[in-house]
Amino acid sequence: MYIINKYSDIVIFILLGNLYGRGASDNKAPVLAWIHAVEAYQALSMDLPVNVKFVIEGMEETGSNGLDAMIMAQRDTFFSEVDYIIISDCGWLSRHPALTYGTRGNCYFFAEVEGPKQDLHSGVYGGTVIEPMTDLIGILDTLISPSGKILIPGIREAVAPLSDEEWKMYQDIQFDMDNYKDKIGVNQLMYSNKVDLLAHMWRYPTVSIHGIEGAFSDPGTKTVIPAKVTAKFSIRQVPDMDPAMVKKQVTDYLHSVFAKRKSPNKLKVTMVIGAKPWLADTHHPLYEAGKVAIKR
Repeated sequence: MYIINKYSDIVIFILLGNLYGRGASDNKAPVLAWIHAVEAYQALSMDLPVNVKFVIEGMEETGSNGLDAMIMAQRDTFFSEVDYIIISDCGWLSRHPALTYGTRGNCYFFAEVEGPKQDLHSGVYGGTVIEPMTDLIGILDTLISPSGKILIPGIREAVAPLSDEEWKMYQDIQFDMDNYKDKIGVNQLMYSNKVDLLAHMWRYPTVSIHGIEGAFSDPGTKTVIPAKVTAKFSIRQVPDMDPAMVKKQVTDYLHSVFAKRKSPNKLKVTMVIGAKPWLADTHHPLYEAGKVAIKR
């Protein structure tokens, strides 16, 4: 069975009861799990023990612009009798059921370096101008060390310390590091033990560089010197980080690094997404109910 979205090139197909395709696990499958649960009650002519309302939107990867405003606008109507909210953007490390009690936020940045008024040919102008791409690569290299340490002052210092209870939970989680390496196709991970790896996957901030706009990236060769290039990178947020403070820390740091290069080019740093982290109380009645349901 194929499900084709006529507004995009995304194709989902079902094989032996499993969904395959872009977005199947994040998060079409979790949404379907809720829908099937409601469907099962209906098929058995049973009343649901609680009222259920669905809010489905597909812009999470771009910041879910407008979602907050919509919720606030509907707070006295659609959301007036909502006691609990359960998100479906979560996952399991294995087939062992898991309850998600937090997600990292995200501060997404553009770092733009602009130089000549137009693209130049390296065979003619190479060696005579300070190239924007060289400046950009230089400042990107100062964001994170080869060992994964974030080099931006103030980022790590803002992180809430890992509690003994959290550390114990990580120790008890079923997680096979060899299977994880095989799944993503790498020979070596950043950390060699389970607890450190899981803590850096979920609990500590990370820097990821995603791409460079304006650079030549097509197959083959091209000897262009780009006049303007824009790096795109993000910093995952954890408690007690504040996106507004992270914006200032990153902007100030990159400008200070850029100034040391004494480049005539211009640097512009912009934060385009500032999503806060989310952390719940695992002893909340909703989680206690979830634990009981999973044990069944």
